[in-house]
Amino acid sequence: MDDPKPADISVVYCTAPPEESARIARELLERRLVACVNLTPVRSLYRWEGHVCDETEDLLIMKTPTGCIEELIAAIRAVHPYEIPEIIALPVTEGYQGYLDWVVGETVLL
Repeated sequence: MDDPKPADISVVYCTAPPEESARIARELLERRLVACVNLTPVRSLYRWEGHVCDETEDLLIMKTPTGCIEELIAAIRAVHPYEIPEIIALPVTEGYQGYLDWVVGETVLL
C-alpha cells in the first residue's frame, strides 16, 4: 500500500454519556474501525425536542482511515444509546507520516 496521505485519514468526533464512552471506544477498537480513541469530558449545551439542554458528556476523538467512515458511523449508531448521536468526520490535512501509517495499520484497511 502507498503511504497514506493526510486526506486519507479522518478525525471523527462523537459525544456520549460518560458511563458509556469507554464501552463504545473499546467496541470500535476491537472491530478495528479506529486506531485510537481519546476520551475527554465536555459540557454540551444543545437544543433537543424544543428544550435547551446542558449535559456533561464525553467527547470521543477517533482517528481512522477515511475509507472506514461509513462502516464506523453504522457501528457507532448500533452501539450508541442516543437516538441521534453526534458523529462528525473531519479530514486530516497534515500529519506525521509515521502516525498516519500507524492509523492505517491498526484498522481494517490493512
